[in-house]
Amino acid sequence: MLLTIFLMAVITFGTRYLFTHPSLPIRLGPKVAKFLSYSAPAVLTAIWVPIIFVQQGQLNLSITNPYFIAASFAVITAAKSKSIYLTMFAGLITFILSRYVQMM
Repeated sequence: MLLTIFLMAVITFGTRYLFTHPSLPIRLGPKVAKFLSYSAPAVLTAIWVPIIFVQQGQLNLSITNPYFIAASFAVITAAKSKSIYLTMFAGLITFILSRYVQMM
């Protein structure tokens, strides 16, 4: 198990190092760079969609879903304020309040 983790870390570091070290002759073309620019949003989407829309193994598209309420409020706050701290605080408070209301 530890060997697998170590080898994956070496592979990940190696592939990153090949493209970022300035003295190495490998350069990405503009098409590849554009293609790779979509990887971060794709990975983040793969992380947040199940967290917000799947609870206890079931798809929850309800408007009373506290994760959905908090995420929606956080997105609106982020768009208006452009502040990561305010966005995190607003999302957290909204989530806590929506869970509290749901429990009552």
